[in-house]
Amino acid sequence: MNKDTQIYILLSNPRTIVTKMIGLYTRAPYNHASIAFDSELREVYSFGRKHPLIPVFGGFVKENIHSGVFEKATCAIYSCSVSKETYERMRTYVRQFEENDELYSYNFLGILGIILNMELGKENSYFCSQFVSSVFKQGGVDLVNKSAALTTPADLQSCTHLELIFRGSLETYRQLCCYRRNNSVQQHPSYVV
Repeated sequence: MNKDTQIYILLSNPRTIVTKMIGLYTRAPYNHASIAFDSELREVYSFGRKHPLIPVFGGFVKENIHSGVFEKATCAIYSCSVSKETYERMRTYVRQFEENDELYSYNFLGILGIILNMELGKENSYFCSQFVSSVFKQGGVDLVNKSAALTTPADLQSCTHLELIFRGSLETYRQLCCYRRNNSVQQHPSYVV
């Protein structure tokens, strides 16, 4: 298989009530997972809050890493090499969510399922890492040896298929991307901080 396209996973710790509550249980450094189709994180998708002030109103979202809950977030960014065909299958799958976002809801019950080690939740409901894992599974890439409905951000963090390219403040990563863009740097070196 010709692996020549990169897909990115953003693990973060945004400043929300839900991630703080999850963090109290997991004690993990990152409690939110997103998938990105570019290294500058312009196309970032996940399941999370749809309204900045109402945390229980959640579903499929295109995230803006430049504002809101991500402004002061810490993160780890991973890349995964896939074939162009796999990339396109994954991108097409996410487009279906974009085109029909009103059909999807946040899987709050699924978070309880993680604690109980049981797959819980209704059809068309996802939590963040469940969604990311589902996108990879749809592309034919099994990141972890468990069902998407039981996958946590910590599981993604320990995946051997992923290469860590950055860890630190999301603001620092945004500045590095801006520097690269303004100085026409073509390849991204690992920015692990």
